[in-house]
Amino acid sequence: MSPEDPPRYRVHPSPIGDILIVTTDDGIVTLHPFEGPLHAEIERVALQLRALPVPDDDTDAAAPGAAAAFESAVTQLDEYFDGDREEFDLPLDWRLVRGFTRAALEAVCDIPYGETASYGEVAIAAGIPRAARAVGTACATTPFSVVVPVHRVVRADGSLGEYGGRPEVKRFLVDLEQGPSIPAAPTAAGAAETPAPH
Repeated sequence: MSPEDPPRYRVHPSPIGDILIVTTDDGIVTLHPFEGPLHAEIERVALQLRALPVPDDDTDAAAPGAAAAFESAVTQLDEYFDGDREEFDLPLDWRLVRGFTRAALEAVCDIPYGETASYGEVAIAAGIPRAARAVGTACATTPFSVVVPVHRVVRADGSLGEYGGRPEVKRFLVDLEQGPSIPAAPTAAGAAETPAPH
């Protein structure tokens, strides 16, 4: 990545909120839902990358690799949320993930669709059996939500736990994968729900 080819971003709407997708020449460097102002999220990513992501113009011939990565990500996310995709096949740029965190996230990728594993089970799969807390940190700080299925990692007692402070999103994703039908989109915390007509 050089000053001539900065990271690029797009925002894609989804049932769990807007998803920020940032690409580099090496692939998708971050893909995650976010709340709050976009500029604050872009600033956070810029600090991590030490480069300011620019909005992607899908007609920009100077970045055909970025356009292809965005199109693949958007298509695969839509297929996933429609219940038509169980695995993601996207080029991921792991530069923001190092050491055991990467090993833990790669182990998370091996959890089958519709199933869950405990933090301790993921630690064992990642090669450090006593590192359940480190797995929790890896899941909480991953730059790749949804496409690296950290929502499939649960507490030892089987309870879901948090998901970046949004447990309703984690519940939605687990239900999407385990349920026979597509669940209703999560509502914002504290929002009043309208009862279904009888």
